Parts: sequence; structure tokens; C-alpha cells
Amino acid sequence: MNYKQLLKNINTFIFDVDGVMTNGLIFLGPGGEMLRNMNVKDGYALQLAVRKGYRIIIISGGSSESVRQRFEQLGIEEIHLGIGHKNKVFDELIRKYDIDPDRVLYLGDDIPDYEVMARVGIAACPADAVEEIKTISKYISPFKGGEGCVRDVLEQVMKIQDVWFDEDGFHW
Repeated sequence: MNYKQLLKNINTFIFDVDGVMTNGLIFLGPGGEMLRNMNVKDGYALQLAVRKGYRIIIISGGSSESVRQRFEQLGIEEIHLGIGHKNKVFDELIRKYDIDPDRVLYLGDDIPDYEVMARVGIAACPADAVEEIKTISKYISPFKGGEGCVRDVLEQVMKIQDVWFDEDGFHW
């Protein structure tokens, strides 16, 4: 079965942050604050997916209050930052929400994402992911991290499930 057919069953998305939601570059502010760059088109698709009832989960090794605030503004409730072992959080979420791993799309870009990606229905990655992640991915977005790869996978799922472009999508 190709990945397009699998998209019909997706109801949960898990995203890494650095290298997926961002281009992976971190700018250091004067007080040592780490600043990240995020794509507004990814943000639009994220808030739309939340409104459409998809479960959106963030699991990231990085930890930043401004990143948390951004996701909260988009309506995302499951935000796990500063996570060293993503597999443990994934197991907790499976139990909490009775998640079927086969209905999960995980978008990651680097080695810390590998274990969880190997357990989900669709492992996906940005175009600039590391080779080990590309090897296990059923879908490699043509977009790099921070340049629309999040929008790419969300839009594909919502289009194939026929909820992308309707009256709910005309406002934010």
C-alpha cells in the first residue's frame, strides 16, 4: 500500500520542532535566549487541523517558552518540550488517548525521532532530514524543515479526507 492510501486513515499527527517546524538554525539573543524561525503557512495548516478535529502532538528535545506559546496560540494542547526520550512520551500518549499507532503520521528529521517514527503508520520527513530518517520514511516532503513541510503533510491528509478547502478554512 502506498503512502497516499494510508493518508485516509490518519487522525493524529506528531511533529518534532527543530528541523521540522524550523529550519534548524538557532539564533542566540543577547540574554542567551534561543530564537527560532517558523513558517506562517505551517501555522495556518496546524490551526486548521486542530479545528477539524485532528490530534496534533508536539514532541521536541528543545525547550522554549516562546515555542510553547506559539503552539498554544494555534490551539495545540499536547506540547512536550525538553524531551530526551520521545518513545516514553509516545507510549504515555497511546495509553492516554487510546491512539492506534497505524493512524499516526510522525514528521521528524533526526536521530531522536527514529524510534517513534519506526512505530507509526506513516513516518515522514522534510527534504533535508538526515539519511537514517529518510531511510525509514514512507514520505519525504519536497520541502525543507521550516519551509512548508508541515503544511505539505497536513494539506495532503486533509485533501484526501476532503476537509481541506471548505467554509472552515476561510478564517483563522
